[in-house]
Amino acid sequence: MYSDLKKKFKDFYGRPAKYIFSAPGRTELGGNHTDHQLGRVLAAAVNLDTRAAAALSGEPRIRVMSEGYGQIIVELDDLGIHPEEKNSTAALVRGVAAGAAALGNDIAGFDAYVVSDVLPGSGLSSSAAFEVLIAAVINHLSACALSPIQIAQLGRYAENVYFGKPSGLMDQISSSVGNIVAVDFENREIPKVEQLDFDFAASGHALCIIDSGADHAGLTEEYAAIPNELRRVCGVFGKEYLREVDEDEFFSRVAEVRAAAGDRAVLRAVHVFNENRRVDAEVSALRAGDFDTFLKLVSESGRSSWMYLQNVIPDGNTAHQELACMLALTERLLRGRGAFRVHGGGFAGTIQAFVPLDMLDGFCAGIDAVTGEGRCHVLSVRREGGCLLEEV
Repeated sequence: MYSDLKKKFKDFYGRPAKYIFSAPGRTELGGNHTDHQLGRVLAAAVNLDTRAAAALSGEPRIRVMSEGYGQIIVELDDLGIHPEEKNSTAALVRGVAAGAAALGNDIAGFDAYVVSDVLPGSGLSSSAAFEVLIAAVINHLSACALSPIQIAQLGRYAENVYFGKPSGLMDQISSSVGNIVAVDFENREIPKVEQLDFDFAASGHALCIIDSGADHAGLTEEYAAIPNELRRVCGVFGKEYLREVDEDEFFSRVAEVRAAAGDRAVLRAVHVFNENRRVDAEVSALRAGDFDTFLKLVSESGRSSWMYLQNVIPDGNTAHQELACMLALTERLLRGRGAFRVHGGGFAGTIQAFVPLDMLDGFCAGIDAVTGEGRCHVLSVRREGGCLLEEV
């Protein structure tokens, strides 16, 4: 198996690979922008992944050839932050290695060749899949004995500290753990993670991700504005995260919060309070096999993200509102059935839809007619997280 990937490794490095690793992309099912506020999320690993052929090198460096991006070389005696690497793949490799070394592990040098069908900007978290993949390689080749949660934390550390993106931990946990996961981030360092088994196809619906065609590039400030504004809300109450703020006190002092943080920050906080409750209700619905209730909650999440969280249209954009247009098109194509919502970080990228199977062909054709072919991805849940697939 994986003969093409093995050939690419051998052609590039001049020797055979010894291992094949994989880490899946993820889809967020509920909990839009709640993880960075110590909230609750519901997510799932999907059947698109990032794979690596790898072998120990015996040299004090990591070399990663990522197809389409060129080679990255990280010297293991130089794992400090490189400001010039911000927003680069090299920062992620260096950050994951540095995080693993900081835990007391002796990191072994290796070579890797990476391919992926988790397309960048697809809303399926290609960056988290890559981080988890590199951490899985390091974990196995350096005999680190890291748990899936620790691997996820290494990914977040690399993304926050080295790459420079203030993300939460949902993406990395979904990729590292696998399956459908309900995550409670009340304890930021040791989140509570529960796997759920649910077959969407058995409920008569396909899980679809629709690419809006809008690029995430240049949107870092939009993403950062959400936790920054919520931090100002929390500051009114002497807290750091919205999970620590009493909701009743928030509303009793809402005039004060508006003055200190602004109205958009207030609305974003309202979304987070409500979204956390929605996640609990979604988990309960899936456990009970009540898919109709789950679909209603998915739609409520989408409305809240657009109305209160406001992560559909980048600030000030009028001529280019791709995500909003795709939401409108999806609503028309579903004709009151299924459910749909903004997916992931928002502002660009993708939306998520649960499409009745009897409508699936027409739905995908309707999306393709507007966006061009290949923008509607029909996915399934992958049970395995980041892992070693094969030892040669």
